[in-house]
Amino acid sequence: PVGLRAGGGRWLVRPRRRVCPGRWPSLTGAGSGLGRLFALSLPGARAAGVWDINTQSNEETAGMVRHISRELEEQDKLRGDERASTPHAEKGRREVGSESISLNNAGVVSGHHLLECPDELIERTMMTTKAFLPKMMEMNHGHIVTVASSLGLFSTAGVEDYCASKFGAVGFHESLSHELKAADKDGIKATLVCPYLVDTGMFRGCRIRKEIEPFLPPLKPDYCVKQAMRAILTDQPMICTPRLMYIVTCMKSILPFEAVVCMYRFLGADKCMYPFIAQRKQATNNNEAKNGI
Repeated sequence: PVGLRAGGGRWLVRPRRRVCPGRWPSLTGAGSGLGRLFALSLPGARAAGVWDINTQSNEETAGMVRHISRELEEQDKLRGDERASTPHAEKGRREVGSESISLNNAGVVSGHHLLECPDELIERTMMTTKAFLPKMMEMNHGHIVTVASSLGLFSTAGVEDYCASKFGAVGFHESLSHELKAADKDGIKATLVCPYLVDTGMFRGCRIRKEIEPFLPPLKPDYCVKQAMRAILTDQPMICTPRLMYIVTCMKSILPFEAVVCMYRFLGADKCMYPFIAQRKQATNNNEAKNGI
């Protein structure tokens, strides 16, 4: 029933997934990892605008998106569906301002302790939403997706730059969500995605206590994107993957700091990034030695 879904009963009734024809997503951090999977999974990917500071990887992703675009257009032609014809897709690519999904996925990680981290890495942000928001607000239509991290809800040692960027992303997303509600822009949806460690290689070497690892292994990228897409298509405001992250976040919010430190030490999360940092430093030293620096 509509009334039940619109009221408090939405917590009990499984939300209905939306069908999103003709949506033109924009996506940052699309060059690899989750960003690439999102670019290939988003509805309307046939006209996705993808960006990444690694231009070569970004172009590879763009080529994959164009390949999907051609396949979808051929399928639509066979079905007699003219809504996704090539001219329409090209129009969607040109009219960037009409994009209805803006997905911020870019992350910053240097693999150094804070005092060894260049300032520009900390200052780098992912505020591309600002480019698309005015048109969304004018139309009162769109969906803003921020892919943060569990490290945007609680932190650990050794990755201050990454935590700062993800905490900033969470704060930006929450503040923007409040702003949209205050402006009565209920047609613009917002979803915050906070996954646990994803097995993309970004934090290769990261280890928690070996006795705990079987119960909290790194997430498979496909699973992470699948869960996030389900949340996006059902207008879920926030998703933490796995669900255990909700409990950890709640405990971090209500427990004294020293208790949180004890919990981190029990899980082996207090120094989980140190092996990753050591690997990064060793790789840097090897490259410098190889190049005669």
